[in-house]
Amino acid sequence: MTTSLRDRWRNGETTLGGWLATPSTVMAEATARAGFDYVCIDTQHGAIEYSDSVGLIQAILLGGSSPIVRVPWNEPGVIGKMLDAGAHGVIVPMVNTPAEAEAAVRSARYAPDGSRSYGPSVAGMRTGDYLSWAADHAAVIPMIETRQAVDDIDNILAVPGIDAIYVGPADLSLTLGLPPANNDDSPEFVEAYATISAACARAGVVAGCHANGDLTPRRIAGGFRMVTVTTDLVAAKLGYAAELDRARGEPGSGSDTGTLY
Repeated sequence: MTTSLRDRWRNGETTLGGWLATPSTVMAEATARAGFDYVCIDTQHGAIEYSDSVGLIQAILLGGSSPIVRVPWNEPGVIGKMLDAGAHGVIVPMVNTPAEAEAAVRSARYAPDGSRSYGPSVAGMRTGDYLSWAADHAAVIPMIETRQAVDDIDNILAVPGIDAIYVGPADLSLTLGLPPANNDDSPEFVEAYATISAACARAGVVAGCHANGDLTPRRIAGGFRMVTVTTDLVAAKLGYAAELDRARGEPGSGSDTGTLY
């Protein structure tokens, strides 16, 4: 079976990921085959439904990468359903308090550690003992994306069962009074990232975030071990623009690195 993120993190690896906003199984397989350690299916802001996710997970596994899903919200039915579909982990948006972090963990873990209902109709076909596999491999990844969450980061990370956190720069920026983007020219934004990274190091939790190709080395140097490098839409836009620029004899004018959210 494809190596899970939790296995990679236990081995001390830094993991680089791709991101899907469109429901194309061909694009999902191509993204996985590009060599990403994980590919995230975005059912929050992407144009992807649950029925799409089942096939996308299969395509990512076929391509040799670990499939994870960003769920629309911190809701137990959706979290369990995505894990039952075969996701190796869930990214849970807008986790701002320890209580919300506990709710995310409960939704993703079976009793006695949680309240997830047992019935891995698809995921169970891929393991000899899914109950044991899920306990060892299914990753719970709350999103830290507000000033409130940063202020309470140590208490959030103290919740048992969190494997990683994931920073969303757009929403974090909005709550800091900044435009919805990476704002590395803002001291407040840089300080928030440093605070999150340091707290994760103290707690033994993996720090994750959105980035792009240019930003990824900076994020890794800052202590982040789960970094999303690009999305299908951003990569397609940049690739199309670059080829069109070359066709027009204008190399370099389509070099915008795109925005991740």
